[in-house]
Amino acid sequence: MDFSNNILETIGNTPLVKLNKVVAEIDALVLAKVETFNPGNSVKDRMAVKMIEDAEADGRLQPGGTIIEGTSGNTGMGLALVAIIKGYKLICVISDKQSKEKMDILRAVGAKVVVCPTDVEPTDPRSYYSVSKRLALETPNSWYVNQYDNMSNSLAHYEQTGPEIWKQTDGKITHFVVGVGTGGTISGVGKYLKEKNPNIKIWGIDTYGSVFKKYHETGIFDENEIYSYITEGIGEDILPKNVDFSLIDGFTKVTDKDAAVYTRKIALEEAIFVGNSAGACIKGLLQLKEHFKPDDVVVVLFHDSGSRYVGKMFNDDWMRERGFLEENITKAEDVIKDHIDKELIVVRTEELVSHAIDRMRKYKISQIPVVDINGFVGSVDETDLFRSYVADKNVAEKPIKEVMGKPFPIVQLGTPIEEVSKLFTKENDAVLLDLGNGNHHIITKYDIIGSIK
Repeated sequence: MDFSNNILETIGNTPLVKLNKVVAEIDALVLAKVETFNPGNSVKDRMAVKMIEDAEADGRLQPGGTIIEGTSGNTGMGLALVAIIKGYKLICVISDKQSKEKMDILRAVGAKVVVCPTDVEPTDPRSYYSVSKRLALETPNSWYVNQYDNMSNSLAHYEQTGPEIWKQTDGKITHFVVGVGTGGTISGVGKYLKEKNPNIKIWGIDTYGSVFKKYHETGIFDENEIYSYITEGIGEDILPKNVDFSLIDGFTKVTDKDAAVYTRKIALEEAIFVGNSAGACIKGLLQLKEHFKPDDVVVVLFHDSGSRYVGKMFNDDWMRERGFLEENITKAEDVIKDHIDKELIVVRTEELVSHAIDRMRKYKISQIPVVDINGFVGSVDETDLFRSYVADKNVAEKPIKEVMGKPFPIVQLGTPIEEVSKLFTKENDAVLLDLGNGNHHIITKYDIIGSIK
C-alpha cells in the first residue's frame, strides 16, 4: 500500500507546469512551480515544518508549547498543520489588509487569530511585528517563530525547493523569478541554483510601497518608499535577514492593479487558480521580457491558492471599487453606477447652515445642492462653510441662502465623460446628472478620479 503517515509527509514535490497564453509575449519556455499542491496550499508549508523541527531540535520549542507568529496567512496555515500533528497551540498575528478567507481558514485549523492595523510603523506597539514579540514574552512556554529573521526559512528552500526545480528542469533552468516577502524562497532557491550554475539569473518581484528594489540598487533604506499597498505576501517595510541581496540579480516592481488583473488572467487563460503574488509575478515577467531568449528556461513560483482571495481579486465588486476592473467608462452615468440608486441629499434655502453640516457628517459628503420650490438654486460645500465659519462664528445659525454658492451644472444621461470633466473648476466641485422624472444624482471629483484607469 502507498500512503503517507500524516499530512506533513505530502509537502513538496509540487508540479512544474508550462505556461502558454498568459506569457505569449515572452520568447522563452516559462514554467510555473505550482506550490498550491502543498497540503496547506502554499509554499510556506515547507519552511513551517523546517522552522518547527529546528526549534524542537535545539530546545526553543518545548512539548505542549505555544507557537506565536506574525503572518500574512500562508505561514500561519503551514504552522497550523504542523501544530495539529505535533500537539502545539498556535497564535497567529495578522494585519488587517489580509483577506478574510485567510483569517477564517486559520481559525478553522485551530489557530487563535489576532488582527493588527496595517498602516503603522514596524516599531509601533500596535504593529503585527511588535504584537507578536509582546505575546511571546507574555505567554508561558511559547516560541516566537519570526519567519523574517529565522534562517531555517531559507534553509528549507535550499534543501527542498531548489533541488526540486533543478531536477525537474534537468539543470536547464536559466532564470528563477519569484515574489519577495520574507526572502526565504528567493534566497534559499537562489543559493542552491547559483551553486549549481552561477549563470542562472535570480529576479525578485517587488511591489510599490516596499523598500526592496531601491535598497538592492542603491544600498539605501528609503522610508519614503514605504506606504500602504494592497498586494499580499510580497514586499516589506523592513529588511528581513532571510533576504540575501547578494544572490539576487535584480528586482522589478508591480502595481496593485496589475497584480490583481494578472491574478485573474492566470485563472482565465491557464486554468490555474492561484493567489495575488502569482499575478504580480506574471506581470513582472512581462516587464522583464527583454531579458529572455528563445532557448531560456524561466521558472516562476506561484506561492498560494486563489481560494484565499475569493472576496478580493476574484470579486468584481471589490475590483470595481478600486478601479481594477477593466471597464469602459464613457458616459456620465458610468462613473456613478455603483451608487446611482442612492437618494440625492439636498438642503433647502431656508434651512440653517447647521443642518447642512449635520447632513455632511451623517452621509460623509462634501457637497450638497440647495433647492427651493422652483428647483436647484444653489450649492454648498465644506470649503465654503469652513471659510464662512472662520469669518463668522455664528454662521451655523444663518440660513443656507446667505452662504450658498452657484447651483451645480446639470447634465443629461449619455453625456460623454470628457464633457462632464470640463465642468469641474476651482469654483465648482460637482455636477448633477438628470436621471429623468424629476430625479437627479450628484457626480463629484472623487467619482471622476475613481473612474480613471
